[in-house]
Amino acid sequence: MYDAVLVQAILNQIAEAVDKIVSRTKLVNDASYFTDSPEGMEKLDGVCMLFIAIGESLKNLDKITGGTLLAKYPEIDWTGAKGFRDIIAHHYFDVDAEQVFWICTHQLPPIAQTIGRMLKELA
Repeated sequence: MYDAVLVQAILNQIAEAVDKIVSRTKLVNDASYFTDSPEGMEKLDGVCMLFIAIGESLKNLDKITGGTLLAKYPEIDWTGAKGFRDIIAHHYFDVDAEQVFWICTHQLPPIAQTIGRMLKELA
C-alpha cells in the first residue's frame, strides 16, 4: 500500500499546475501567440516549465503507487503526458508551439477532471 497523504499532495500539485496553465493560456487563441512576440515566448517557456513539473509528478506517482493508481484511469494517456515532459526537458528547442497549444486546449480539461476525480476518490 502507498502513502495516501503523499499521493494526495502530489495530485494537488498537479491540479494547481494544470489550473495555472489553463489560466495563463485562456486568452491564447492559436499557437502563433507563443511564437510571434517576446511575451508569447515567455508564456510558452512558463507553460513548458509547468508541463515538466506535471510530468515529473506523474512519474513520482507511478513510482510511489507501484504503477497502480494511474492505471485505474485509462481514459488519460499518462504515458504520453510523462513523455511530453521528457520531450520538453531534453529537446526544448524542438518543442512545437502547435503541439503545446493543442495539448493546452484538448488534453488539459480531461486531465483536470480526472485528477479531481482521483482526489475525491482518495479522500
